Amino acid sequence: MDKLDISVVVPLYNEAESLPELAAWIDRVMRENGFSYEVILIDDGSSDGSWNVVEELKKQYPAIRGIGFARNYGKSAALYCGFAAAEGEVVITMDADLQDSPDEIPELRRMILEEGYDLVSGWKKRRHDPVGKRWPSKFFNWTARTVSGIKLHDFNCGLKAYRRKVVKAIEVYGEMHRFIPILAKQAGFRRIGEKVVDHHARKYGHSKFGMERMVKGYLDLISVLFMSHFGRSPMYFFGSLGTLMFLVGGGTTVWIIAEKLWKQFHDLPLRAVTDQPLFYLAILAVILGVQLFLAGFLGELINRGSSERNKYLIDKTL
Repeated sequence: MDKLDISVVVPLYNEAESLPELAAWIDRVMRENGFSYEVILIDDGSSDGSWNVVEELKKQYPAIRGIGFARNYGKSAALYCGFAAAEGEVVITMDADLQDSPDEIPELRRMILEEGYDLVSGWKKRRHDPVGKRWPSKFFNWTARTVSGIKLHDFNCGLKAYRRKVVKAIEVYGEMHRFIPILAKQAGFRRIGEKVVDHHARKYGHSKFGMERMVKGYLDLISVLFMSHFGRSPMYFFGSLGTLMFLVGGGTTVWIIAEKLWKQFHDLPLRAVTDQPLFYLAILAVILGVQLFLAGFLGELINRGSSERNKYLIDKTL
């Protein structure tokens, strides 16, 4: 099989109405630019007959490939399977709701191949979304940008372009599709760019994402940052914090007891150690310190048995 120029990975959930128009739009762009391509449509357990539409589109467009889930697993699972199946030199992801424009594909591909980026993320500078969705998104992107050091305005934009080796090196799971640029940076792909892209108003149906994704997004951000710093050595985090709490709690306990003995020796007024709230806080710190240390120790044992413990990205050899 000849090498493909582009793989377009499209996760979808209940988007039967938009799929024919999207497939025709992508095909037109590819033909106009002379690209060899494939479109991988991942049906994430749709209940509106989207898979039947995918089957019909396959007859009309041979470049279309379909993956259908037995139930709804989420966008990250769809992207994971799409990345695993992609064979193109450049991999493009986009949503199936027609809000992302396939007309952006040629320029995204050019930025990957000619400007040397590993990943180019779209920036929906002018969004056709309600204010209640835009402002939380702005705050979320500011937080992700600040803590990750990646200067992107729109981490969650579905329209992105990747060098093929990037999607083969990262693992997207849970709800981590929002943080693919961070995952790519952790894997060693630091040439991350951004392009302002057109954002169209939704033409069919309604958004499948609610405000709960903001809560999930922040929890996932914490997980990503923890794994990036301590994923291979959890003892550095839990052990250090546990040791600090143990020393503070133990030191405070010793000080309280020593103070009582000193006052008792000098016949000064005193109160029982067990009558002091600070004593119980100190004991709590000791107990938590031991538990955190043990958590780090268990984490190291689990990590030692992991098949991923010695998985590294080798970029160059001589």
